[in-house]
Amino acid sequence: MTFRAIRTLKEVQLIAAEDTRQTRKLLTHYDIQNRLVSYHEHNRDASGPELIRLLLEGQHIALVSDAGIPAISDPGADLVRDAVAQSIPVVPIPGANAALSGLIISGLPTDRFLFVGFPPRERKGINKLLDGLEGESGTLLFYESPHRVKKTLAVIAERWGGRNMAIVRELTKRHEEAIRGTVGACLEHVEENPPLGECCLIIEGTQTQGEGAASPGEGNSGQWWSSLTLVQHVARYEALEMNRKEAMKKTAADRGISKRDVYQSLLESDDE
Repeated sequence: MTFRAIRTLKEVQLIAAEDTRQTRKLLTHYDIQNRLVSYHEHNRDASGPELIRLLLEGQHIALVSDAGIPAISDPGADLVRDAVAQSIPVVPIPGANAALSGLIISGLPTDRFLFVGFPPRERKGINKLLDGLEGESGTLLFYESPHRVKKTLAVIAERWGGRNMAIVRELTKRHEEAIRGTVGACLEHVEENPPLGECCLIIEGTQTQGEGAASPGEGNSGQWWSSLTLVQHVARYEALEMNRKEAMKKTAADRGISKRDVYQSLLESDDE
């Protein structure tokens, strides 16, 4: 919390919060008694117009998110849009942001980056998203929940298992943690150590990958397979007259993932 944020919360007539229970703890800590109402994903259609009405009447309202900055992967963006449409001034009160904080400590390039937010829940949706990001040269910033991070990383590892990344969680809190390595290695860590709390996935873009391209049998210095799915990767080795077991082992080694993940992907492909 900044001094400016505390002063603002004390001066406004109304505080709109994503989770009033969590925000009440914060307000109690700073002895702030102002009226508190809820504004979140599930009530924004009803609460939003009422907040706009109060703003038009001249009230000052502070918008608080449960964590991070309001309006970033947050329904606060809708409230800001509606306020701007009514020519109501919107003043940012900067605070901690998970994506940028994670980027800072990731050890990956910071000169160019793309905030992606939460990826789709379904495998097909994630693959479609990754299709659009395949040629992105900047560092990629994802958000993901703890119960979906393993599934999401497994899909990403099929394409980018050898890219460097960082999994960062609990930023600016007591149990802050950063796990660094290849996507494949980080997936193995998550499988053995399920994370608690929402995570930031910071993944290097194409600009930091090895220059040039290699083909199967020429070593792993170039990631010739980066645009292939796991199934296509295995098939490429099988075309070189490797048996299925050898092709799976080689694919897993290329991507830095386990043979079990390769096998599971092939099973899922057979089921489709």
